[in-house]
Amino acid sequence: MASPAPTDFFQVAQPVIAPEGPDTCTIVLMEHAFANSYGAPFVADYVPPACDFNRVVMRFTSTVRGRQYDRTGVMYLTDTEVWRLTTPEPIADGIVWHWDKDMTHFLSLWKQPQKLIFDLENIVNDVYTGIFNTTLTATFYHSDVLVGGQPPADLIIPISERTGAAGQPSQFTYPEQDASNTVAFPRNANRAVFSVASKGQGNDEFWWSNVPQSAVHTFDAQYGVYPGYSAWREIQILVDDQLAGVSWPYPTIFTGGVVPQLHRPMVGIDAYDLREHEIDITPWLPLLCDGKEHTFTIKVVGLLDDGSSSASLSTTTEGSWYLTGKVFVWLDSEDSITTGTAPVVSKPPPSISLSSEITQDAAGANETLQYNIDVSRQFSVAADVKTEKSEGQAIWSQSLSYSNPGVVSAYGYNNLNTLNTKGSDSSTGSVAGLYASKYHYPLICNSTSSVAPEGNLTLWAKLDQGLQLDVVGSAVIPTGVEGYEKTNKQFDGSSLDTRRVATANFYRAGDNSYSGGGGSQEQTFDFWGVHGASGAYAAKELLYHRDVKAVNTTVVSNKENGPH
Repeated sequence: MASPAPTDFFQVAQPVIAPEGPDTCTIVLMEHAFANSYGAPFVADYVPPACDFNRVVMRFTSTVRGRQYDRTGVMYLTDTEVWRLTTPEPIADGIVWHWDKDMTHFLSLWKQPQKLIFDLENIVNDVYTGIFNTTLTATFYHSDVLVGGQPPADLIIPISERTGAAGQPSQFTYPEQDASNTVAFPRNANRAVFSVASKGQGNDEFWWSNVPQSAVHTFDAQYGVYPGYSAWREIQILVDDQLAGVSWPYPTIFTGGVVPQLHRPMVGIDAYDLREHEIDITPWLPLLCDGKEHTFTIKVVGLLDDGSSSASLSTTTEGSWYLTGKVFVWLDSEDSITTGTAPVVSKPPPSISLSSEITQDAAGANETLQYNIDVSRQFSVAADVKTEKSEGQAIWSQSLSYSNPGVVSAYGYNNLNTLNTKGSDSSTGSVAGLYASKYHYPLICNSTSSVAPEGNLTLWAKLDQGLQLDVVGSAVIPTGVEGYEKTNKQFDGSSLDTRRVATANFYRAGDNSYSGGGGSQEQTFDFWGVHGASGAYAAKELLYHRDVKAVNTTVVSNKENGPH
């Protein structure tokens, strides 16, 4: 009897549109089966194709049958991370999934020979049987459409462990490693943007559900120790030990997270492509272009509290964070030197409000923990910058806010988080590339768990998560509008709004002889092209809409408008 067809596991997102035909060339970058692949990434020598190209779009396809955890995949071109993903957890009859990714912002790397490294760490044994069979292709073509209205960066400087020449992945493991590189910086730069890639692991894999540090031992007697340093994280970018910008990470929930059936067949927001944050460091060019080496550092912090009403930034976190960075640099002619004034940084301490309360049952056992966290931060840096063709101010500014009333009940077995993260970034001035983004990361996750005396495990959860993101101006990372732009249609930016609601349950027998569960999911997704430079308040043109519902791994409704 033939094996049943694999089920399509998908992430709802705007389609990446790439042309087909004689003016394109497509090459296979990888065909590989990841089995016992810890410490054994796929490595190949990439050579640029002979065709003329200024745009690159990749397609990744993978199939897997059997039982397996969700795994992390990271792709590098030598020392530079270019894509970070998580795999879905398979079902017995097998699954297939695809992802298309616009890689044009890495054009300077694609134009040169590279060591292509794809790291997907997997284990196969008599229990976990799933092997990830993968194919990765790239389509190269020429187009007059630009990303962010500008050509891609002339130079990309990796901030990574720099082990690519040895065929090894180059990510830092933080805080175990110092996530820093000291590099020579070109003196003729006219713009520079830092992007950071991050993923929490260990006790910070679900950092958005951690408790205040003062409360980690609240439920030791019943549940055990809780992960701490709060349900808030900040990723800091430093130039020569000076704060240059921050990223408050999106609370990505990976495909086995909370309850596995929350993610079948529709995986979570950004699960297949972990979103990176852009920080314009053009105001730092007068310092960086002085002919000396400079140090770029990435740090991750949480909160350290006193158990009542006071909290401050921590110097560490609960677990390992996988981190890399990149500096995208645009250059003037080789003999020019960028000068200017020293950057002036405004970095008042973040405003932090934290309170917590523990209630006990009649016997004096800790039953419920309630806490409230509010954090806000303002940051800006400005400098006068003189490049070969322009002279004036470059200003980078950020405004962010976060709130979370959290409740841990049932002696530690129930957890309710209501996160609300908002932010806005802008790059202004006559020298810096004009750029603005607004983002909102709402998340409500209500989960319960119980373990019977005989070891039977029961899980239940309801997840309500969204993402709103407006980007206008000279973005570095493609937003998706590029495929819709033609000679007679140009957009100044993009606007994305999606919401995903899922409910699921899971049961596993104490002797591991049986497990099962079910779930339902619905996600709505809207993507607009933006006309005008005022973000969400500009005129918008709907480019893509999808409303999809699934019950117990089967899609029961799928309404889609736009190319797909």
